[in-house]
Amino acid sequence: MRVLVISDIHANYTAFETVLEDADDFDAVWCLGDVVGYGPDPNACVELLSEQPNLICVPGNHDSAAMGDMPAESFNGDARRSLLWQQKVLSASSMEFLDSLPKKIEANKNVTLAHGSPRDPVWEYVLNTMTARMNLPEFDTDFAFIGHTHVQSVFMYDEKEDRVSLDIPHVGMPISLSGRGILNPGSVGQPRDRDPRAAYAIYDTEALIWEPQRIAYDIETVQARIREAGLPEKHALRLAEGG
Repeated sequence: MRVLVISDIHANYTAFETVLEDADDFDAVWCLGDVVGYGPDPNACVELLSEQPNLICVPGNHDSAAMGDMPAESFNGDARRSLLWQQKVLSASSMEFLDSLPKKIEANKNVTLAHGSPRDPVWEYVLNTMTARMNLPEFDTDFAFIGHTHVQSVFMYDEKEDRVSLDIPHVGMPISLSGRGILNPGSVGQPRDRDPRAAYAIYDTEALIWEPQRIAYDIETVQARIREAGLPEKHALRLAEGG
């Protein structure tokens, strides 16, 4: 099965739509959270996501906060301002969708899905090998797919060397998976690795192949909608900076 793995759409409908078109032929979508937050189109993103085939989705911290499950004070000023706007504009059907999501789930016998980390599904950032190592006992499958950092990354555990390595993968270069690992497809709607292109990955459940991808999208259109909505200027500028 060919799975489109996405995360951190952040209400960026244009980026999300572009990713779906670029990925083209897939059998399922696994979404790692933060469907809303920051961007101008939360309802459109939820609706488009809910229409995807064989969808499995977990909530991110922005999704949880939009539902009132996390205090707005947990976020910085600009993020909080965006969050309060998202809460005002989210439709009843969008809220129902977000409220139905499990915080962590085994997508199949090989893969666990979470937003932040397996041990703290909503909030923890896995940015280094130490944090990745501490999370290995927190999932029973071979691999965990996570988001939250907005950076494409692959943490693999070498049992023989008892060592966790970090790799920033090359776009379009397939990675054969074995052993155990924690993988991040990057962010669809707000990358933070100095590459403004929307990020995603394709996972082949049969061959155990992970393929990171990037695609350019119409950033200026999204920036204009952010400004029209009266959202923080920072959230418009950072789209073009990839940071």
